[in-house]
Amino acid sequence: MTTVVMRDATRADLAAIVTMLADDFLGGERGEVVTEPLPDSYVDSFNDIREDPRQRLIVAERDGEIAGCYQLTLIPGLSYQGAWKAIIEGVRTRGDLRGTGIGAQMLAHAIGLSRDGGARALELTTNKARKDAHRFYAKLGFKNSHEGFKLEL
Repeated sequence: MTTVVMRDATRADLAAIVTMLADDFLGGERGEVVTEPLPDSYVDSFNDIREDPRQRLIVAERDGEIAGCYQLTLIPGLSYQGAWKAIIEGVRTRGDLRGTGIGAQMLAHAIGLSRDGGARALELTTNKARKDAHRFYAKLGFKNSHEGFKLEL
């Protein structure tokens, strides 16, 4: 298994993160744009994430290069007697490094951060078309427990 260093993303990592978000069959549908300079919308969102104490944007770094990323959000709630939960989004491993164990290391890291943050559960959603991702998350112990809905605004 390839060993990686997990750390909070910096502004210098943003282009690599956007490249990974765009580098899949759904990236084009979302209109991801990989140009330098990046559109201000990416920089603004990055700054919002960095300034919110309940948000973490994490990169997996291998040999000095960004190999993966994810965003973790901690949310207080009233269910389960006021339990907190964590939500992980934007989980990506660089295309040429998929299948090397980096994704599993990122999820283990996210689980640790979630526990450390007091979360009772870690939730994620994944597009129904991502069959490989479904198998990956199930292999890591995630249960397909809910049906999700989305309304584009």
